[in-house]
Parts: sequence; C-alpha cells; structure tokens
Amino acid sequence: MLLLAVDTATPQVSVALGEDGRVRGEVRLAGGRRHAEQLAPAIAYLCEQTGVRLDALDALAVGVGPGLFTGLRVGVTTVKVMAQALAVGVVAVPSLDLIAYPLRHARRVVAVVVDARRREVFHATYRPVVGGVERVSEYTVAPAPQVASALAAAGDDVILAGDGVDQYWSAFAGLECAEVAGPDFDAPSAAALVELATRRVARGDVEVPDAVRPLYLRESDAALAWGSAR
Repeated sequence: MLLLAVDTATPQVSVALGEDGRVRGEVRLAGGRRHAEQLAPAIAYLCEQTGVRLDALDALAVGVGPGLFTGLRVGVTTVKVMAQALAVGVVAVPSLDLIAYPLRHARRVVAVVVDARRREVFHATYRPVVGGVERVSEYTVAPAPQVASALAAAGDDVILAGDGVDQYWSAFAGLECAEVAGPDFDAPSAAALVELATRRVARGDVEVPDAVRPLYLRESDAALAWGSAR
C-alpha cells in the first residue's frame, strides 16, 4: 500500500511517502511561512525520486493541527483536493500527536509545546503505552508560563518537545525533572504520520476528503484584527 503523508502545521513543510508503513522517502523544508510555495514542489520531487506516480497512491494522510492558520490551511486544502482528484480516502491525525509519537520509547510524560505566536503555545501531554503514546490532556492553546506551571504542579518526570520549548525557554527553564527532546523533535514528523495512518487504513478507518477539518484552537490573526477594529 502506497500512502503520501503531509504536515504543514508549523513553519516546517514535511512530506513523506510510505509503502506498507515504511518510509520510502521524506522531504523536510524549514521555510518560515512559504508553505504555499514549497508544498507542491516537495510532493513532486518526492514522487520523482521514489519513482511513484500520484495515481498509484492508495491513500493520503495529513496533520490537521493545531498549528499556524495559513500553513495548516495550505496542507489540509492540498490533501483534500488531491484526494478528490485521485478518488482515495484521507487519514487525519492531530499534528501534536506526530511530535509525541517518535518519543514513545521515553520513560517520561511527553509534553508537546508548539509556538502559537502571540506569546502562546499549542500544547498536549502524552504517556507512553505499548505500541505508541496515549494523550492524557486536551489540545489547548495557552501562554507558555501557564503550561509550565501546570506541568510543575503535576509533578511528573517530563520530556519537552516542540519548537515552543526553545522559543519560550524562560518559561520552561525552571521545571525540575524535565528533559528537552531537542531540535529533531521540534516539528511534526511525516514519517510518524506514515506509520500511524497506515494502521488506520488497514482498519478501514479513513475519511472522505470533504469530512477533513483543520483543528483550529483560535481564530486567525486577520479575524482577530478585524474583530478588534469593529
């Protein structure tokens, strides 16, 4: 089974092609807010280098956030349009899960914090379980000090992942019993998306393209600016 996985919820554009759950090729581009310029060429390059035609794909997978509004919209819209054109199903996976999953072998609580701008982070907490991770909190958007205080109050040994850790280090530096996962875990992994989505396709757990929705936890900057100006 061939599956194309895409995530654009953060400044990184991540695309991977999987066959039977194994990654055949992956492209990661850290280009700031150039998702619309980078995504289609990244997909074309990956297909060319792996020798896979788009019409050979059996399914598509996409990270649906939470994340930055413009980038997230680019990725989700692109996958929906492709899925409609190819007449294949879509697997939608929250993007924070794609940061936590590669840390499933850690013996700590995994706290994912992704920069949400405006001095806030998108956040969720996970516990490693057999075969993966289990989310034990809601997906939230909150000021980084508030997230750090909640983690401190819980008292767990924690591994911190996501680009929000470095961006708001002053908030997280004082956490005791906390380890930083490092830059390899700053952004969602399309390789993780390949693995997770392949399992769901095998179970028949796919969505029609029109049913896929981004996970927005707040309005876009433009909408907020319009509301405040009224």
